[in-house]
Amino acid sequence: MSTPETSRFVRLRVDLVLEVDDADAVTKSALRKIAGEAEMPAAERAHAESAVTEDTAEALAYLVDPFDLVSEVPGVELQQASWSSERVDYDPESPEWDLDEDDGEDSDG
Repeated sequence: MSTPETSRFVRLRVDLVLEVDDADAVTKSALRKIAGEAEMPAAERAHAESAVTEDTAEALAYLVDPFDLVSEVPGVELQQASWSSERVDYDPESPEWDLDEDDGEDSDG
């Protein structure tokens, strides 16, 4: 039997490119979310506030939660997630950004 027939676990890969029109709004939203984390230790809070204030990509990473993406999907439970963000030079005309390009991996959707 192949792995897809025997495993109940699915790795879903999502790659988003976001254009930030208002970095200040993103940063303020991340700071509000941090402020709402009542049980966050002070040292962790200070680190998070510093990171989201210094880098909009970090603020976005703080705001985007993979759990939110699948929490309403019936029949699934998030087992593990990791994500990161980085600033990129985006050129929609470049072949590098062709989302229809076959990346050599099999996909079911």
